[in-house]
Order: sequence, then structure tokens, then C-alpha cells
Amino acid sequence: MTAERVNPPELAPPTGFSHVVVATGGRVVFLAGQTALDAGGKVVGETLPEQFATALGNLLAALRAAGGTPADLARVTVYATDVGEYRRCVRELGVVWRQLAGRDYPAMAVVGVVRLWDERALVELDGFAVLP
Repeated sequence: MTAERVNPPELAPPTGFSHVVVATGGRVVFLAGQTALDAGGKVVGETLPEQFATALGNLLAALRAAGGTPADLARVTVYATDVGEYRRCVRELGVVWRQLAGRDYPAMAVVGVVRLWDERALVELDGFAVLP
């Protein structure tokens, strides 16, 4: 599989995401939404960055179980219960992303939601990957 990241010059420079990911060959893997649930099904972490780290770790664990790596991510959607807080924490969230997933950014979106399935969850991530 090859993943070409395209960032057209007429669009604002992306920070922490790619405008376009063109994937050729391979298998498409759809990743269910992941929150900050521990193995026992309890939401862990009180802050958005803490929960983001666990949710991203859960998403990457699901991806690894399918045989993928963070570089295989083509698209990730982040659902946040407080977009203002997400924006305030964006630098810290970027550090978490780079520590866990590296610098091969997928196409991404952040969507504000009223609440998530797990009432204590502040953030949920889902996405898809293209594996060789």
C-alpha cells in the first residue's frame, strides 16, 4: 500500500493533519469509535489530554490487532464534547499524537458533540486505515 499525503498550496497549511491522503492497493480497515475506556470498561482520565491519550491508544491497539501501524491511518474523526477545550489543549494533544502515532498525519476532522455514549467520555476517535 502506498499513502500519498497531498496538501494543496491554495489551502491553508495543515497543522497536525493532512488535507488529502491518497491510498492505493491494500485492504481497507474500518476502526470503531474509541473512548478512554480501560480494559475493564471504565472511562479513565479526568482531563481531555488524558482521555485523548487513552482513546488514541485504544484506536491504535485496534489497528495493530488488524495488522496495521499508525502510518496506515488514512482518516480519523475526533468527536469532542467541548471544542473550545480541544482548541485550548491542541498543543498538548499534538504532543500526545506524535508520541503515539508519529508524524504521518491522516486526513482528520474534529466534530463537536453534545455527549458521547460513555457519559464520562470527553473525546472519541474513529477512522479507517489502508493496509498493504
